[in-house]
Amino acid sequence: MNTTSQKEKNAALIKAEAKRLGFSECGIAKARFLEEEADFLEDWLKKGMHGKMGYMANHFDKRLDPTKLVEGAKSVVMLSYNYFPETDFASNETYKVAKYAYGEDYHYVIKRKLKDLVKFIQSHIGEVDGRVFVDSAPVMERAWAKQAGLGWVGKHSLLLNRKMGSFFFLAELIIDLELQEDPPIKDYCGTCTRCIDACPTEAIPQKGVVDGSKCISYLTIELKDQIPEEFSGKMQDWIFGCDICQDVCPWNRFSTPHQEDNFLPHENLGDLKKKDWEELTEDVFKEIFKKSAVKRTKFEGLNRNILFAKKR
Repeated sequence: MNTTSQKEKNAALIKAEAKRLGFSECGIAKARFLEEEADFLEDWLKKGMHGKMGYMANHFDKRLDPTKLVEGAKSVVMLSYNYFPETDFASNETYKVAKYAYGEDYHYVIKRKLKDLVKFIQSHIGEVDGRVFVDSAPVMERAWAKQAGLGWVGKHSLLLNRKMGSFFFLAELIIDLELQEDPPIKDYCGTCTRCIDACPTEAIPQKGVVDGSKCISYLTIELKDQIPEEFSGKMQDWIFGCDICQDVCPWNRFSTPHQEDNFLPHENLGDLKKKDWEELTEDVFKEIFKKSAVKRTKFEGLNRNILFAKKR
């Protein structure tokens, strides 16, 4: 079998197993230096759009070059995993939690599946070295997902896919196995600016650029200090993350409910009224969010967010 046929065969094997494991899509890009992203990242950091996320300025070269994360890397295998819920609790008249955090923390759920995929590759293809990542390392996931043909980067800076919108997680394998690459697809946002227009904190100053220091997700999760008063009355009841720019996106009319039991919400999450949130005890917090990404804020952080969201 010639080299090209082997690369195609191995790529097809990996994609089939990824689908069996529950991943929505799988695409492959050649591991290389992301020259076209370097200037963008440098400018974004210089403008302080990473806020107090100091780690974003670390490992600049590694963010742009996967071979610095995995020696001898040949391919970046990008995967998406749907998390769109059956019921959108944000439509209730209560405080809001981003949809991705309804169930078990995605880092753990998806990493288990990635490790299973690596085992499959090693048992069916041969000795392959690499690393798995789920939003856990200096990897420019959206840039790689775009390169691998999983979608395009929307004006809200998130990856968009014509079949499933944007409510999905990204994950990747960086491996030393050469595989058949997938071509990127074109941008289908057109002249639409709904995400830019809908952002209550004006965190999207231009197409594809999010000022992280103004984003509600940053303010309610990453920021450990007090939320600046300039955002008072602009939170629109969001207390952990924010889905506004995704909710208004026309492409998300194609979103369909996920089939992942681990992402099902705690049975009491949808019953919490504003008064319940405001009177939340630490015991109830630990019970409802014991496996959720909401734990990142800790009880004190979530209380801070609730108090700030109350301001009108």
